[in-house]
Amino acid sequence: MERRLASMELQAQLTNESIQARTIVLQTQVVRLLAGLSEVDGFGCQWEPLGIVPFLLMQGRKIALQLVPTHLRQGHITRRPEWKSELRKVAIVTGITGQDGSYLAEFLLQKGYEVHGIVRRSSSFNTGRIEHLYKNPCTHLEGNMMLHYGDLTDSTCLVKIINEVKPTEIYNLGAQSHVKISFDLAEYTADVDGVGTLRLLDAIKTCGLINTVKFYQASTSELFGKVQEIPQKETTPFYPRSPYGVAKLYAYWIVVNFREAYNLFAVNGILFNHESPRRGSNFVTRKISRSVAKIHLRQLDCFSLGNLDAKRDWGHAKDYIETVIWIFLISSILSFNTWNFCITCNLGKSRISCAPQTSAYYSKAMWLMVQQDEPEDFIIATGEVHSVREFVEKAFKHIGKIIVWEGQGENEVGRCKETGQAHIKVDPKYYRPTEVEFLQGDSTKALQKLGWKPKVAFDELVKEMVAADIELMKTNPNA
Repeated sequence: MERRLASMELQAQLTNESIQARTIVLQTQVVRLLAGLSEVDGFGCQWEPLGIVPFLLMQGRKIALQLVPTHLRQGHITRRPEWKSELRKVAIVTGITGQDGSYLAEFLLQKGYEVHGIVRRSSSFNTGRIEHLYKNPCTHLEGNMMLHYGDLTDSTCLVKIINEVKPTEIYNLGAQSHVKISFDLAEYTADVDGVGTLRLLDAIKTCGLINTVKFYQASTSELFGKVQEIPQKETTPFYPRSPYGVAKLYAYWIVVNFREAYNLFAVNGILFNHESPRRGSNFVTRKISRSVAKIHLRQLDCFSLGNLDAKRDWGHAKDYIETVIWIFLISSILSFNTWNFCITCNLGKSRISCAPQTSAYYSKAMWLMVQQDEPEDFIIATGEVHSVREFVEKAFKHIGKIIVWEGQGENEVGRCKETGQAHIKVDPKYYRPTEVEFLQGDSTKALQKLGWKPKVAFDELVKEMVAADIELMKTNPNA
């Protein structure tokens, strides 16, 4: 039973040797052991016939392992145990219709949450990324996902929604998140991204939920802007270079202030650039993948970009969103029905030996800011840097084209090596007034404290985005 790879023994004093159901309180390190087990979807849990039935129970910010002798139950457990929790799992998600919000809603629903999304009123449907999450997608019949009309610029509606839903978790992903556009909509960006965060926090306080709600703020690598050190970590000084970055800087510090002033469980996730096929079409990575797909299908000859040499730390949105979920694992730790591990117990010696079994996904990017006794801010990044130019070259490589570059600055052109056809041009209108040239995150803290590291490689990310857009353009060239 003692597997060297992740085994741990806990000396535990049973609460009462004479009672039939015994409870052991597990400290943080044991919770981390259980939380760090590898996910094996579709597997059951095989339990040795040890004469006990184990259950996980919540006790504040700790986990209790209850051992019930099998003579109180029929037979031995050789099936997946049912982990039950009395806790409500109700989340409010702002920005639910966006890339990150849709992945977040998906994941929460899979974990048994009741999800409430806040959406802005629009004359056209803007729920394309989450339509499949309706109980009936054809009629938009709501199930465990419910949508509320609201806006981060309207404090009254935020108070009303939070008071009505009484969530256990709030994920603030809503924002005007396009950096270039923030220069054109500077006041609006400040109102939504900066003051909007304050409105949410103040609504929590107004509704008397300071001690019962956990708050996640979607922060950004744009805080670092004109970088003061390479790579950037949690202690790196901020120097934002856009109205978006400045607004997010206010949001960051107001979250810290509410955490320190009111003891609110509030955290900032400083996520570096993260992409996916669900990325908005006017973001540079998605613009590249869409254009390359159209060129491959002969629907387009050439497209324009701005700064080709801007370097970013790009990861996959799914990797990053899963880390966001587990910030609040303490509220949902009992959903262990997809984890494969053995617990052995020698009641005579009051000793527990926990030995998780290995799997291929041990380092999956989840269980991030989860087991912390106190809320902390974390950087989430791959640590790899690639330029916009590299993204273009990788994207074309996946459709069998090699790009060669000619000229400099605004006159630079990217041509197909085989045909000589110009596919990429530079247009100064896409330049930012103040550029961020280089961003590289250092997620050492997340690795050391939470065991997190990215799963999806850069090449795989680019390939997935191009492949998805090829399929999209085949069915809808005007998408």
